[in-house]
Amino acid sequence: MGTTLHTLTHAPGANKNKKRLGRGIGSRLGKTSGKGVKGQKARTGHHGAIVGFEGGQMPMQRRLPKRGFNNAFRVSYYPVNVGELDRLGLEVVDREALVKAGLMPRKAKLLKVLGEGELKKKMTIKAHAFSESAKAKITKAGGTAEVIVLHVSKESAAQPSA
Repeated sequence: MGTTLHTLTHAPGANKNKKRLGRGIGSRLGKTSGKGVKGQKARTGHHGAIVGFEGGQMPMQRRLPKRGFNNAFRVSYYPVNVGELDRLGLEVVDREALVKAGLMPRKAKLLKVLGEGELKKKMTIKAHAFSESAKAKITKAGGTAEVIVLHVSKESAAQPSA
């Protein structure tokens, strides 16, 4: 007769009994219950669970010196060369067209066109910034370079630049 649902059992050795701690000297697991004597690992809770914790020693991220400076006002552009735009074969090129073509990541917000490569087709290019050589190559090919102006807040526009 075959195995039926009501006769199923676990494989031998699959179910082990739980260690019963703190049940007297004769159990081998009485008094300190197998945790040794005192110390961090004898206490309750997760010992060594915090990432970067070095047992009370000054952690690595606090021992190493801090270097450099991060400018909060830095404006970073995503660079695209004129030669890459020429291969697209579009009449109007802007950020959305480059994202769609896979030449620019969606996360990159600002676009700068650089002058590497040749531009043979006449096209209108809309970008946040252009290098001088890129402007020259675009106008030489008969196209236009339109600069997308960033919105400037009233506070920064009111202050004179030194």
